[in-house]
Amino acid sequence: MIETAVVVAGGAPGPTPIQPDVGEGTLVVAADGGVDRALALGLHVDVAIGDFDSVTAAGLAAVERAGARAERHPAAKDATDLELALDTVLAASPRRILVVGSESGRLDHVLSSLLLIADPRYAGAEVDALLGGAQVHVIHGSRTLAGVPGELVSLLAVHGPAEGVSTSGLVYALARETLVPGTSRGVSNVFADAEAYVSVERGVLLAIRPGEVA
Repeated sequence: MIETAVVVAGGAPGPTPIQPDVGEGTLVVAADGGVDRALALGLHVDVAIGDFDSVTAAGLAAVERAGARAERHPAAKDATDLELALDTVLAASPRRILVVGSESGRLDHVLSSLLLIADPRYAGAEVDALLGGAQVHVIHGSRTLAGVPGELVSLLAVHGPAEGVSTSGLVYALARETLVPGTSRGVSNVFADAEAYVSVERGVLLAIRPGEVA
């Protein structure tokens, strides 16, 4: 088991993501055009994966010269490059998975990526995402989130109702409430303290921090 795996997603250029904290021994997997994003962030890529329709030839050549393994897949496939990359790091049983990408680009890609990282198959790891200036935390069970008083955070149920949702450290407290997909009940909450605790008894939540101050 490794401590952290970083998956660098492709997609449209956007704001520079928050620099990921990558320590020694971190596994870095780049999904197609994520190779170029990884290079721009100064990350050493261990595996490059995808159909390679969006990575630059120079970027792919650079990571291969540096020792990355390239896994080529056909363009006609049943999974996105990001899903292939996530399944690759899952095989290494990391304690934490960090996805780095952009919140801009095709809306269907952004939405499918958010739903993907909350898939139950990744529930054994702590999953976070840095998407441009935004941060996303997947909550199975409970999480303590470090933030800034006044910072926005939205709690969204995905893949079904999130039951027994309770919070502390947020302005608008929840006490064993049920959030269902499609409701705006959990949108635009605010950090009251430097830490917020969120728990869910059944289901999964996305805690989305858009990078704005209320």
